[in-house]
Amino acid sequence: MESLLDMIEHPQQLKKFSLAQLEKLAGEIRGLLVHTVAKTGGHLAPNLGIVELTIALHRVFDSPHDKFVWDVGHQAYVHKILTGRRKCFDTLRQQGGISGFPKILESEHDCFGTGHSSTSISAALGLALARDLSKKKHHVIAIIGDGSLTGGQAYEALNHAGDLGTNFIVVLNDNEMSIDKNVGAMSDYLSKMRTAPTYNRVKHDIEFLIRRIPAIGDSMAKTVERVKDSLRYLLVPGMLFEELGFTYIGPIDGHNIDLISDVLEKAKNMNGPVLIHNLTRKGKGYHPAECQADKFHGVGPFCIDSGEVIKNGNKPTYTHIFGNTLISLARENPDIIAITAAMPEGTGLKKFSTLFPDRFFDVGIAEPHAVTVAAGLAASGKKPVVAFYSTFGQRAYDQILHDVCLQNLPVIFALDRAGIVGEDGPTHHGVFDFSYLRHIPNLIFMAPKDENELQHMLYTATIAQAPVAIRYPRGSGSGVPLDECLTEIPIGTAEILSSGKDIMFLAVGAMVEQCQEARLRLAAIGIQAGVVNARFIKPLDEKTIRELVREVGILVTVEDNVVAGGFGSAVLEYINAQQFNWVKVLRLGLPDQFIEHGTRMDLLKQNGLTGEEISKQVMAFMKQYGVR
Repeated sequence: MESLLDMIEHPQQLKKFSLAQLEKLAGEIRGLLVHTVAKTGGHLAPNLGIVELTIALHRVFDSPHDKFVWDVGHQAYVHKILTGRRKCFDTLRQQGGISGFPKILESEHDCFGTGHSSTSISAALGLALARDLSKKKHHVIAIIGDGSLTGGQAYEALNHAGDLGTNFIVVLNDNEMSIDKNVGAMSDYLSKMRTAPTYNRVKHDIEFLIRRIPAIGDSMAKTVERVKDSLRYLLVPGMLFEELGFTYIGPIDGHNIDLISDVLEKAKNMNGPVLIHNLTRKGKGYHPAECQADKFHGVGPFCIDSGEVIKNGNKPTYTHIFGNTLISLARENPDIIAITAAMPEGTGLKKFSTLFPDRFFDVGIAEPHAVTVAAGLAASGKKPVVAFYSTFGQRAYDQILHDVCLQNLPVIFALDRAGIVGEDGPTHHGVFDFSYLRHIPNLIFMAPKDENELQHMLYTATIAQAPVAIRYPRGSGSGVPLDECLTEIPIGTAEILSSGKDIMFLAVGAMVEQCQEARLRLAAIGIQAGVVNARFIKPLDEKTIRELVREVGILVTVEDNVVAGGFGSAVLEYINAQQFNWVKVLRLGLPDQFIEHGTRMDLLKQNGLTGEEISKQVMAFMKQYGVR
């Protein structure tokens, strides 16, 4: 039998399919999702749960004329499959292939690029306002997950949209709730009642007639309104959204294509903002993902039959080392508190949360709140550790600066997934943290060369009486032995790993290993290069830099951060201030552009940050200046 998926080249074709065909199509899409993500890795469980909703959206609306804004983008794979990217879906998250997130430049069906959470309602409102200003008539739909509603921006947008009364639809895809039959039946009834064309008209007419009663009309109308609202709070779900100015519909069964389509058809003809509460099961259709939704939210390549992730070696990850070290330190220090923004598993804090439940706080997708809560804890004598991905730390810049560093509070920031992270692409690369943090007064900023040094840095941070940030990469460490006894690293001191007569590398974090390789390559052609593990982005080890410039004529700074405003800039600023005019400085890092998705090593090579590429750039630099 011919595959229905193979018949679809444009989402408009879904309108001609029968309900039975659409249900068969949902099964085919789930099969494609599982088989593709098993090879490429990606966000599997969220996409398995949203298949029917996506089909219904494209069945009812007309993309790209109508606009879909997908929050985060974790749930946009099905949308990509249905909008002309079926044949290249096997290139998902691969270099040169399609992105794992919506991307304006990739398709006309992606009207807004997303990668960070809780932004879809704001973006959709902007699109709707632009439509109204341009006197156009298309529909705008924001699709947001329940997790994203823990982010404050979502409520800011809901509040603004409700106040404006603009026509657009928010679909809340709730994959944490199960659908109880009794509640579901009542919800279906309420949904039908509230979407019926007569409901709002009759309600308006009754209020109009009551208000026309001489003398007592307004008073009676207010009394009726108060009674009506009291009853609605008891009987109608979603009153929060109603109070914000939205017409609330739901909860509805998010795996019933016919029901979803019916609700969407009615919602698009309603005036003002509408919120549809859609209940789905994360991981639906693939048993391992249904049983372990967290594991399959974002997963690497895996075996389809067993669901087991295919591991590359047995070296512990930086995340694992961070989590275990923090547990050891917390056993000795009762003031240590762990905080994360909806990522206990991703940041390595899951075990900590079990062992120290009273000292662990998951604040939801609310990084600014996480930082200011930590500031309050620190102001009261606690030692909070805020763990989030480097890219998400950007969302809390103001709080890091004003609430923590301005008050010189000893909050520790553990920045996971720093540098190039690979297949998740430009929204997730942690390549700006040196630049957005190093200029903040009072902050100590470190980056370990390996997982053993991470242990010592974390210990150092817990005894420092100042704000501290530690950034470390995604994935496995170098496999070096781990010291059992942790020691303090003197603040602002580098580590000279090897000396050189011709050049010295000043390397930070994961780039130390690459510079060690570059040193060996240069030695093979007679160039003597030394390597310094800088360790501290701030404060700089100025003493070591002064000694180095007296010994060699070339310094090469290497970082997996953008060159603009990064570690190399800090070194150059110091050299310029000291007027060390005789030394030449080559700064290697990432260019002034967003780095696309691909494997981490491929992207490092492409941007000149592997040992081989670093050595080539050094030779070219030496030749340019006539240095041997």
